[in-house]
Amino acid sequence: MILDRYFARRFVQSFLVIGAVFLTLILLIDLIEQLRRFEGVDVSFGQLFSLTLLNAPAAISEILPLLMILSTIVLFVGLARSSELVVTRAIGRSGIRALVAPVAVALIIGGLAVTTLNPIVAATAERYQRLADTYRTGGPSVLSLSGEGLWLRQGSSEGQSVIHATGFGGDGITLFGVTILSYAKDGGPTQQIMADSAQLQDDTWVLNKVKIWPLTSGLNPESNAEEYETIKLPTTLTQDRIRDSLGRRESISIYDLPEMITQLKQAGFSTKQHEVWLQVELARPLFLVSMVLVGAAFTMRHARFGGTGVAVLAAVLLGFSLYFIRNFAQILGENGQIPVTLAAWAPPIAAIMLTLGLLLHAEDG
Repeated sequence: MILDRYFARRFVQSFLVIGAVFLTLILLIDLIEQLRRFEGVDVSFGQLFSLTLLNAPAAISEILPLLMILSTIVLFVGLARSSELVVTRAIGRSGIRALVAPVAVALIIGGLAVTTLNPIVAATAERYQRLADTYRTGGPSVLSLSGEGLWLRQGSSEGQSVIHATGFGGDGITLFGVTILSYAKDGGPTQQIMADSAQLQDDTWVLNKVKIWPLTSGLNPESNAEEYETIKLPTTLTQDRIRDSLGRRESISIYDLPEMITQLKQAGFSTKQHEVWLQVELARPLFLVSMVLVGAAFTMRHARFGGTGVAVLAAVLLGFSLYFIRNFAQILGENGQIPVTLAAWAPPIAAIMLTLGLLLHAEDG
Protein backbone atom coordinates (compact mmCIF):
# COMPACT_ATOMS: atom_id res chain seq x y z
CA MET A 1 0.00 0.00 0.00
CA ILE A 2 2.85 2.38 0.80
CA LEU A 3 4.33 1.82 -2.66
CA ASP A 4 0.92 2.28 -4.28
CA ARG A 5 0.45 5.60 -2.46
CA TYR A 6 3.91 6.67 -3.59
CA PHE A 7 3.16 5.89 -7.24
CA ALA A 8 -0.24 7.58 -6.96
CA ARG A 9 1.33 10.71 -5.46
CA ARG A 10 3.96 10.89 -8.17
CA PHE A 11 1.30 10.44 -10.85
CA VAL A 12 -0.93 13.18 -9.40
CA GLN A 13 2.05 15.54 -9.16
CA SER A 14 2.92 14.94 -12.81
CA PHE A 15 -0.73 15.44 -13.81
CA LEU A 16 -1.01 18.74 -11.93
CA VAL A 17 2.26 20.16 -13.28
CA ILE A 18 1.49 19.22 -16.89
CA GLY A 19 -2.08 20.43 -16.48
CA ALA A 20 -0.87 23.81 -15.17
CA VAL A 21 1.49 24.20 -18.13
CA PHE A 22 -1.22 23.39 -20.67
CA LEU A 23 -3.76 25.61 -18.90
CA THR A 24 -1.36 28.55 -19.13
CA LEU A 25 -0.82 27.95 -22.85
CA ILE A 26 -4.57 27.57 -23.42
CA LEU A 27 -5.33 30.85 -21.65
CA LEU A 28 -2.70 32.75 -23.66
CA ILE A 29 -3.78 31.31 -27.01
CA ASP A 30 -7.49 31.78 -26.32
CA LEU A 31 -6.96 35.35 -25.10
CA ILE A 32 -5.29 36.18 -28.42
CA GLU A 33 -8.21 34.54 -30.23
CA GLN A 34 -10.72 36.61 -28.23
CA LEU A 35 -8.82 39.79 -29.07
CA ARG A 36 -9.04 38.90 -32.75
CA ARG A 37 -12.69 37.81 -32.57
CA PHE A 38 -13.89 41.00 -30.88
CA GLU A 39 -11.69 43.39 -32.83
CA GLY A 40 -13.64 46.58 -33.47
CA VAL A 41 -16.17 45.81 -30.70
CA ASP A 42 -16.27 48.02 -27.61
CA VAL A 43 -15.16 45.36 -25.14
CA SER A 44 -12.67 45.86 -22.30
CA PHE A 45 -9.65 43.63 -21.68
CA GLY A 46 -11.23 42.40 -18.44
CA GLN A 47 -14.33 41.27 -20.30
CA LEU A 48 -12.23 39.43 -22.88
CA PHE A 49 -10.21 37.76 -20.14
CA SER A 50 -13.44 36.64 -18.45
CA LEU A 51 -14.50 35.04 -21.76
CA THR A 52 -11.13 33.29 -21.91
CA LEU A 53 -11.59 31.90 -18.40
CA LEU A 54 -15.06 30.66 -19.32
CA ASN A 55 -13.56 28.74 -22.26
CA ALA A 56 -10.83 27.14 -20.12
CA PRO A 57 -12.90 24.27 -18.55
CA ALA A 58 -14.03 23.05 -21.98
CA ALA A 59 -10.44 23.10 -23.25
CA ILE A 60 -9.16 21.17 -20.21
CA SER A 61 -11.95 18.62 -20.64
CA GLU A 62 -10.98 18.15 -24.28
CA ILE A 63 -7.28 17.57 -23.61
CA LEU A 64 -7.70 15.27 -20.59
CA PRO A 65 -6.58 12.19 -22.58
CA LEU A 66 -3.39 13.99 -23.64
CA LEU A 67 -2.71 15.08 -20.04
CA MET A 68 -3.22 11.51 -18.89
CA ILE A 69 -0.81 9.94 -21.35
CA LEU A 70 1.86 12.62 -20.77
CA SER A 71 1.54 12.24 -16.98
CA THR A 72 2.03 8.48 -17.33
CA ILE A 73 5.09 8.97 -19.53
CA VAL A 74 6.64 11.44 -17.08
CA LEU A 75 5.95 9.08 -14.16
CA PHE A 76 7.44 5.91 -15.64
CA VAL A 77 10.37 7.59 -17.40
CA GLY A 78 11.27 9.16 -14.06
CA LEU A 79 10.93 5.84 -12.25
CA ALA A 80 13.04 4.12 -14.89
CA ARG A 81 15.84 6.69 -14.75
CA SER A 82 16.01 6.48 -10.94
CA SER A 83 15.96 2.65 -11.15
CA GLU A 84 12.89 2.57 -8.89
CA LEU A 85 11.14 0.22 -11.30
CA VAL A 86 14.09 -2.18 -11.07
CA VAL A 87 13.91 -2.09 -7.27
CA THR A 88 10.15 -2.64 -7.43
CA ARG A 89 10.62 -5.75 -9.55
CA ALA A 90 13.48 -6.92 -7.31
CA ILE A 91 11.17 -7.08 -4.29
CA GLY A 92 8.83 -9.35 -6.23
CA ARG A 93 6.25 -6.85 -7.51
CA SER A 94 5.51 -7.10 -11.22
CA GLY A 95 5.29 -4.14 -13.54
CA ILE A 96 1.59 -4.81 -14.07
CA ARG A 97 1.05 -4.52 -10.30
CA ALA A 98 2.79 -1.11 -10.34
CA LEU A 99 0.04 0.14 -12.65
CA VAL A 100 -2.70 -0.29 -10.06
CA ALA A 101 -2.16 3.13 -8.47
CA PRO A 102 -2.02 5.17 -11.73
CA VAL A 103 -5.06 3.31 -13.10
CA ALA A 104 -6.98 3.97 -9.88
CA VAL A 105 -6.10 7.69 -10.07
CA ALA A 106 -7.16 7.76 -13.73
CA LEU A 107 -10.52 6.24 -12.79
CA ILE A 108 -11.00 8.86 -10.07
CA ILE A 109 -10.08 11.70 -12.43
CA GLY A 110 -12.40 10.23 -15.07
CA GLY A 111 -15.22 9.98 -12.55
CA LEU A 112 -14.69 13.61 -11.51
CA ALA A 113 -14.59 14.64 -15.17
CA VAL A 114 -18.00 13.04 -15.74
CA THR A 115 -19.72 14.06 -12.51
CA THR A 116 -18.14 17.47 -11.83
CA LEU A 117 -16.18 18.83 -14.79
CA ASN A 118 -18.94 18.07 -17.30
CA PRO A 119 -21.57 20.24 -15.52
CA ILE A 120 -18.98 22.99 -15.07
CA VAL A 121 -18.18 22.91 -18.79
CA ALA A 122 -21.90 23.04 -19.61
CA ALA A 123 -22.46 26.06 -17.37
CA THR A 124 -19.38 27.98 -18.54
CA ALA A 125 -20.04 27.24 -22.23
CA GLU A 126 -23.60 28.56 -21.90
CA ARG A 127 -22.39 31.62 -19.98
CA TYR A 128 -19.70 32.27 -22.60
CA GLN A 129 -22.26 32.17 -25.43
CA ARG A 130 -24.59 34.57 -23.63
CA LEU A 131 -21.82 37.08 -22.88
CA ALA A 132 -20.40 36.85 -26.41
CA ASP A 133 -23.83 37.53 -27.91
CA THR A 134 -24.37 40.42 -25.51
CA TYR A 135 -21.05 42.03 -26.40
CA ARG A 136 -21.69 41.65 -30.15
CA THR A 137 -25.40 42.52 -30.48
CA GLY A 138 -26.44 43.98 -27.14
CA GLY A 139 -28.38 40.88 -26.04
CA PRO A 140 -28.13 37.09 -26.01
CA SER A 141 -29.69 34.84 -28.63
CA VAL A 142 -31.10 31.76 -26.96
CA LEU A 143 -32.84 28.60 -28.11
CA SER A 144 -34.72 26.17 -25.89
CA LEU A 145 -37.16 23.31 -26.24
CA SER A 146 -40.12 22.56 -23.99
CA GLY A 147 -43.35 20.64 -24.13
CA GLU A 148 -44.98 23.79 -25.54
CA GLY A 149 -42.70 23.94 -28.58
CA LEU A 150 -39.59 25.80 -29.63
CA TRP A 151 -38.47 29.06 -28.01
CA LEU A 152 -35.93 31.49 -29.48
CA ARG A 153 -34.60 34.76 -28.18
CA GLN A 154 -32.61 37.13 -30.33
CA GLY A 155 -30.98 40.41 -29.40
CA SER A 156 -30.02 43.52 -31.32
CA SER A 157 -29.08 47.13 -30.63
CA GLU A 158 -32.80 48.02 -30.84
CA GLY A 159 -33.97 45.54 -28.21
CA GLN A 160 -34.96 41.92 -27.66
CA SER A 161 -37.43 39.61 -29.38
CA VAL A 162 -38.88 36.36 -28.07
CA ILE A 163 -40.00 33.87 -30.73
CA HIS A 164 -42.25 30.91 -30.02
CA ALA A 165 -43.08 28.21 -32.57
CA THR A 166 -45.40 25.25 -32.12
CA GLY A 167 -43.70 23.33 -34.93
CA PHE A 168 -40.27 23.04 -36.50
CA GLY A 169 -39.55 21.96 -40.05
CA GLY A 170 -36.41 20.09 -39.08
CA ASP A 171 -34.39 21.82 -41.81
CA GLY A 172 -33.12 24.50 -39.45
CA ILE A 173 -34.89 27.33 -41.31
CA THR A 174 -38.69 26.82 -41.11
CA LEU A 175 -40.99 27.42 -38.12
CA PHE A 176 -44.74 26.93 -37.87
CA GLY A 177 -47.34 28.59 -35.64
CA VAL A 178 -45.03 31.53 -34.93
CA THR A 179 -45.54 34.20 -32.27
CA ILE A 180 -43.01 37.03 -31.88
CA LEU A 181 -43.04 39.44 -28.95
CA SER A 182 -40.72 42.43 -29.40
CA TYR A 183 -39.31 44.52 -26.57
CA ALA A 184 -37.67 47.95 -26.61
CA LYS A 185 -34.24 48.59 -25.09
CA ASP A 186 -35.91 49.78 -21.87
CA GLY A 187 -37.63 46.40 -21.56
CA GLY A 188 -41.19 47.42 -22.49
CA PRO A 189 -43.14 45.45 -25.15
CA THR A 190 -43.59 47.20 -28.50
CA GLN A 191 -45.51 44.73 -30.67
CA GLN A 192 -46.79 41.20 -31.01
CA ILE A 193 -46.64 39.31 -34.29
CA MET A 194 -48.41 36.09 -35.21
CA ALA A 195 -47.71 34.18 -38.41
CA ASP A 196 -48.60 30.82 -39.87
CA SER A 197 -44.98 30.14 -40.73
CA ALA A 198 -41.54 31.75 -40.74
CA GLN A 199 -38.56 30.93 -42.94
CA LEU A 200 -35.00 32.02 -42.24
CA GLN A 201 -33.35 33.55 -45.30
CA ASP A 202 -29.95 35.18 -44.93
CA ASP A 203 -30.35 37.73 -42.12
CA THR A 204 -34.15 37.94 -42.16
CA TRP A 205 -37.23 36.00 -41.12
CA VAL A 206 -39.77 35.77 -43.93
CA LEU A 207 -43.19 35.57 -42.25
CA ASN A 208 -46.30 34.32 -44.07
CA LYS A 209 -49.95 35.25 -43.28
CA VAL A 210 -49.02 37.74 -40.60
CA LYS A 211 -50.99 39.78 -38.09
CA ILE A 212 -49.29 42.52 -36.06
CA TRP A 213 -50.64 44.09 -32.86
CA PRO A 214 -48.97 47.32 -31.63
CA LEU A 215 -48.42 47.35 -27.87
CA THR A 216 -47.65 51.05 -27.54
CA SER A 217 -49.27 52.75 -24.58
CA GLY A 218 -52.48 54.62 -25.52
CA LEU A 219 -53.30 52.49 -28.56
CA ASN A 220 -55.95 49.80 -28.82
CA PRO A 221 -54.01 46.75 -30.06
CA GLU A 222 -56.91 45.06 -31.86
CA SER A 223 -58.30 48.12 -33.62
CA ASN A 224 -54.80 49.12 -34.79
CA ALA A 225 -53.78 45.61 -35.82
CA GLU A 226 -52.52 45.09 -39.36
CA GLU A 227 -52.50 41.99 -41.53
CA TYR A 228 -50.00 41.12 -44.26
CA GLU A 229 -49.53 38.22 -46.61
CA THR A 230 -45.74 38.33 -46.25
CA ILE A 231 -43.29 40.51 -44.31
CA LYS A 232 -39.58 40.38 -43.55
CA LEU A 233 -37.98 40.94 -40.16
CA PRO A 234 -34.22 41.31 -39.57
CA THR A 235 -32.58 38.75 -37.27
CA THR A 236 -29.20 38.01 -35.74
CA LEU A 237 -29.88 34.26 -35.83
CA THR A 238 -28.51 31.97 -38.53
CA GLN A 239 -29.36 28.46 -39.66
CA ASP A 240 -26.05 27.15 -38.31
CA ARG A 241 -26.64 28.91 -35.02
CA ILE A 242 -30.05 27.31 -34.56
CA ARG A 243 -28.68 23.86 -35.39
CA ASP A 244 -25.68 24.40 -33.13
CA SER A 245 -27.96 25.46 -30.29
CA LEU A 246 -29.94 22.26 -30.67
CA GLY A 247 -26.86 20.11 -31.03
CA ARG A 248 -24.34 21.94 -28.83
CA ARG A 249 -23.80 19.03 -26.53
CA GLU A 250 -21.06 20.62 -24.46
CA SER A 251 -23.53 23.21 -23.15
CA ILE A 252 -25.79 20.48 -21.73
CA SER A 253 -24.91 18.90 -18.39
CA ILE A 254 -24.77 15.12 -18.33
CA TYR A 255 -27.47 15.25 -15.67
CA ASP A 256 -29.78 17.11 -18.09
CA LEU A 257 -28.97 15.05 -21.19
CA PRO A 258 -31.63 12.33 -20.68
CA GLU A 259 -34.37 14.97 -20.34
CA MET A 260 -32.98 16.85 -23.35
CA ILE A 261 -33.05 13.66 -25.43
CA THR A 262 -36.70 13.13 -24.47
CA GLN A 263 -37.60 16.71 -25.44
CA LEU A 264 -35.82 16.41 -28.77
CA LYS A 265 -37.69 13.20 -29.55
CA GLN A 266 -41.00 14.86 -28.69
CA ALA A 267 -40.13 17.79 -30.97
CA GLY A 268 -39.30 15.43 -33.85
CA PHE A 269 -35.50 15.93 -33.86
CA SER A 270 -32.86 13.25 -34.25
CA THR A 271 -31.27 12.38 -30.90
CA LYS A 272 -28.37 10.24 -32.14
CA GLN A 273 -25.76 12.92 -31.41
CA HIS A 274 -26.93 13.39 -27.85
CA GLU A 275 -27.31 9.66 -27.19
CA VAL A 276 -23.79 8.97 -28.43
CA TRP A 277 -22.42 11.94 -26.46
CA LEU A 278 -24.06 10.66 -23.26
CA GLN A 279 -22.51 7.22 -23.67
CA VAL A 280 -19.11 8.67 -24.64
CA GLU A 281 -19.11 10.77 -21.47
CA LEU A 282 -20.02 7.75 -19.35
CA ALA A 283 -17.19 5.79 -20.99
CA ARG A 284 -14.65 8.55 -20.38
CA PRO A 285 -13.06 6.97 -17.25
CA LEU A 286 -12.28 3.82 -19.25
CA PHE A 287 -10.77 5.87 -22.06
CA LEU A 288 -8.51 7.72 -19.60
CA VAL A 289 -7.43 4.36 -18.19
CA SER A 290 -6.54 3.25 -21.72
CA MET A 291 -4.35 6.37 -22.07
CA VAL A 292 -2.50 5.43 -18.88
CA LEU A 293 -1.91 1.91 -20.21
CA VAL A 294 -0.68 3.29 -23.55
CA GLY A 295 1.87 5.49 -21.80
CA ALA A 296 2.99 2.65 -19.56
CA ALA A 297 3.27 0.10 -22.37
CA PHE A 298 6.11 2.04 -24.00
CA THR A 299 7.91 3.55 -20.99
CA MET A 300 7.96 0.78 -18.34
CA ARG A 301 11.49 -0.22 -19.34
CA HIS A 302 14.92 0.41 -17.90
CA ALA A 303 16.60 3.59 -19.11
CA ARG A 304 19.88 1.74 -19.87
CA PHE A 305 18.15 -0.04 -22.76
CA GLY A 306 18.07 3.30 -24.59
CA GLY A 307 15.50 4.43 -27.11
CA THR A 308 13.50 6.41 -24.55
CA GLY A 309 12.74 9.20 -27.03
CA VAL A 310 11.44 6.75 -29.62
CA ALA A 311 9.32 5.00 -26.97
CA VAL A 312 7.80 8.30 -25.83
CA LEU A 313 7.05 9.29 -29.42
CA ALA A 314 5.45 5.90 -30.11
CA ALA A 315 3.27 6.23 -26.99
CA VAL A 316 2.06 9.70 -27.97
CA LEU A 317 1.37 8.65 -31.57
CA LEU A 318 -0.59 5.58 -30.42
CA GLY A 319 -2.53 7.75 -28.00
CA PHE A 320 -3.46 10.17 -30.79
CA SER A 321 -4.42 7.24 -33.01
CA LEU A 322 -6.76 5.83 -30.36
CA TYR A 323 -8.23 9.31 -29.82
CA PHE A 324 -8.87 9.60 -33.57
CA ILE A 325 -10.46 6.13 -33.67
CA ARG A 326 -12.75 7.05 -30.77
CA ASN A 327 -13.86 10.25 -32.52
CA PHE A 328 -14.35 8.36 -35.79
CA ALA A 329 -16.50 5.75 -34.04
CA GLN A 330 -18.45 8.59 -32.42
CA ILE A 331 -19.18 10.10 -35.84
CA LEU A 332 -20.30 6.73 -37.17
CA GLY A 333 -22.62 6.38 -34.19
CA GLU A 334 -24.06 9.86 -34.69
CA ASN A 335 -24.76 9.04 -38.34
CA GLY A 336 -26.51 5.82 -37.33
CA GLN A 337 -24.01 3.57 -39.12
CA ILE A 338 -23.13 1.64 -35.96
CA PRO A 339 -25.06 1.16 -32.69
CA VAL A 340 -24.73 3.88 -30.04
CA THR A 341 -23.29 1.54 -27.40
CA LEU A 342 -20.70 0.17 -29.82
CA ALA A 343 -19.65 3.69 -30.88
CA ALA A 344 -19.07 4.82 -27.29
CA TRP A 345 -17.74 1.77 -25.47
CA ALA A 346 -15.88 -0.27 -28.10
CA PRO A 347 -12.90 2.12 -28.59
CA PRO A 348 -11.87 2.41 -24.90
CA ILE A 349 -12.39 -1.31 -24.25
CA ALA A 350 -10.44 -2.26 -27.39
CA ALA A 351 -7.66 0.16 -26.41
CA ILE A 352 -7.42 -1.38 -22.94
CA MET A 353 -7.24 -4.89 -24.40
CA LEU A 354 -4.56 -3.82 -26.89
CA THR A 355 -2.34 -2.11 -24.32
CA LEU A 356 -2.75 -4.94 -21.80
CA GLY A 357 -1.53 -7.29 -24.49
CA LEU A 358 1.51 -5.11 -25.09
CA LEU A 359 2.20 -4.91 -21.33
CA LEU A 360 1.88 -8.67 -20.81
CA HIS A 361 4.15 -9.33 -23.78
CA ALA A 362 6.77 -6.93 -22.42
CA GLU A 363 6.45 -8.34 -18.90
CA ASP A 364 6.56 -12.05 -19.73
CA GLY A 365 8.41 -11.94 -23.04
